Amino acid sequence: MGLFDFISDKGEQKPVEPAAKPAAGGTDFFGSAKPETAGDSYTVVSGDSLSKIAKHHYGDAAKWHQIYEANKVLIGNNPDFIEVGQVLTLPSL
Repeated sequence: MGLFDFISDKGEQKPVEPAAKPAAGGTDFFGSAKPETAGDSYTVVSGDSLSKIAKHHYGDAAKWHQIYEANKVLIGNNPDFIEVGQVLTLPSL
């Protein structure tokens, strides 16, 4: 126990309450908002594209933008360049 582990209030000693956990998503180290990561994951295989993955997972190839936005840090600036073995987050829509 450390010096400040107990607070004295009218002669009673009470343990200090732990800090509240941040809300889902929260912030990263720099205080920037982190996106929700709820959803499935998918490992890229040979011949995949974001539109093929969207068609298979969501039933609509045009929803590839949502997959790209959820994985932009991993994929980079070119959504056409995904690599075999990458594990993508498939956001819940």
